[in-house]
Amino acid sequence: MTQKFDVVVIGAGPGGYVAAIKAAQLGLKTACIEKYQDKEGKTALGGTCLNVGCIPSKALLDSSWKYYEAKDHFAIHGIEAKGLTIDVPAMISRKSNIVKNLTGGVATLFKANGVTLLEGHGKLLAGKQVEVTGSDGKTQIIDAENVILASGSKPIDIPPAPIDQDVIVDSTGALEFQSVPKKLGVIGAGVIGLELGSVWARLGAEVTVLEALDKFLPAADEQIAKEALKTFTKQGLNIRLGARVTGSEVKKKQVTVNFTDAEGEQKIVFDKLIVAVGRRPVTTDLLASDSGVDMDERGYIFVNDQCATSVPGVYAVGDVVRGAMLAHKASEEGVMVAERIAGHKAQINYDLIPSVIYTHPEIAWVGKTEQQLKTEGVAVNVGTFPFAASGRAMAANDTGGLVKVIADATTDRVLGVHVIGPSAAELVQQGAIGMEFGTSAEDLGMMVFSHPTLSEALHEAALAVNGQAIHIANRKKR
Repeated sequence: MTQKFDVVVIGAGPGGYVAAIKAAQLGLKTACIEKYQDKEGKTALGGTCLNVGCIPSKALLDSSWKYYEAKDHFAIHGIEAKGLTIDVPAMISRKSNIVKNLTGGVATLFKANGVTLLEGHGKLLAGKQVEVTGSDGKTQIIDAENVILASGSKPIDIPPAPIDQDVIVDSTGALEFQSVPKKLGVIGAGVIGLELGSVWARLGAEVTVLEALDKFLPAADEQIAKEALKTFTKQGLNIRLGARVTGSEVKKKQVTVNFTDAEGEQKIVFDKLIVAVGRRPVTTDLLASDSGVDMDERGYIFVNDQCATSVPGVYAVGDVVRGAMLAHKASEEGVMVAERIAGHKAQINYDLIPSVIYTHPEIAWVGKTEQQLKTEGVAVNVGTFPFAASGRAMAANDTGGLVKVIADATTDRVLGVHVIGPSAAELVQQGAIGMEFGTSAEDLGMMVFSHPTLSEALHEAALAVNGQAIHIANRKKR
């Protein structure tokens, strides 16, 4: 007899598992299909984020930063660290244990909320039927009143640098190095490339980042991007813009990379090469030809603002649809869809989805950049505050960067908050909360912020928008 569910979710990543749990909490009979298996051959939930993305990379970023601080920055605190060494396999093992605990936690949440886990590959057929193919090749068909497609994304391959997961690796392979490469190349100066490059540079690798674009971090505010480039260069990352890779050759456990830049044809030899040029949606064999769901030529599924596809009762969330590939975007889309299926009104404010780069200093922003607003013809006032003037940042010896608040020149409504510096992600989230409720720069300036905190930098930047900052000299309004 064919199993029937109110909701069937294909994919147990941040979009899928959250959607499944929320749907079950709302009283819907829910199943979630997942095919990913860990090194032990066991089904692992959590998708790219928990298994080979957000979480493991942050574990390595934190471990490598502690080593970097102990090696180069403890002396100023009067702490002397002699004979410091790094045990890379132990660091990787810690990362793997964190991943195992979190993915196991999702499985526990499925059980606690009554979500049925179906192990295997899910494929949407006509009439909202879903085919599940197990690792043993056996198939079963299940019926669904509603289907949520959440199959995620995977790293993009490029012909000039084919992945072998030995010398030339993608982001997954870069999380498994068992020793620090002497010379490391990174193709791509985006979020993934900068984060992974930072990890291994802190541990002693000589890192060169090859970026095809002439502009650094084009999605970020230009002032923030300029500060970031200066900081990363000072940290030892050799970031070469306008460098387009044309080929590579692996020989004797090294790779020679050919590229062109403003100076012509170049080549450089690395011990390891990370390809981090972006990700693409995983929609191969996800949809039967008669499923009725429309996709574009790049494999993205067409959806409206509520993540509904061209087929009533079929939705898609996360990396397989338009917008930034962010775990928190996927999760909120999953919640929104589950609530709409249950008959509730729900929506997402896509204008206020924060972006974060977890380097050190962190880079984060929400809302629009100064350049976007100028292009749109919006007159703005801008306030900035450097962490160099923050007592809390001084106490922590972490004074690089700044907070930037952009407000409408007429209404004073905050249109963007941009931060590079300590706890940037947390500070931007404070800005996002205020912006969701239509805060003005004056509102933020009138709030009482505890002292001494890094948050005071946001307070002062908001005050600076209207020339009222206390702890820096105020600039004239633009």
